[in-house]
Amino acid sequence: MIQNSGISSSKKKFQRKIEDFQCEKCDFSVKGNGFTDHCPKCLWGKHVDINPGDREEKCGGAMRPVSVEKTNRGFDIIYRCERCLKITRNKSAKDDDFDVLVRISKIASDSIL
Repeated sequence: MIQNSGISSSKKKFQRKIEDFQCEKCDFSVKGNGFTDHCPKCLWGKHVDINPGDREEKCGGAMRPVSVEKTNRGFDIIYRCERCLKITRNKSAKDDDFDVLVRISKIASDSIL
């Protein structure tokens, strides 16, 4: 009889990666903190993760911020990949440009009307 060793063969849903990067949209130098997944100046990201931090997504497309939603924990940014069109959401960061969050929210609400 084979006993379960308690070791899971699946990967963790979140892997913290501390990485600095140059924003491919606005060229801002981003200092990562292990939770950074988008540029704090323009809010664009890159489609590189299947699960947060794993860097296993092969698409590599630009992630356009298309909407902002208020949640009980702050604001979520809704993204659409420019290459494969996948929709994802990420929590906004405290250093995100609030004016850009508002502008994206306004553009999204104006397009609904």
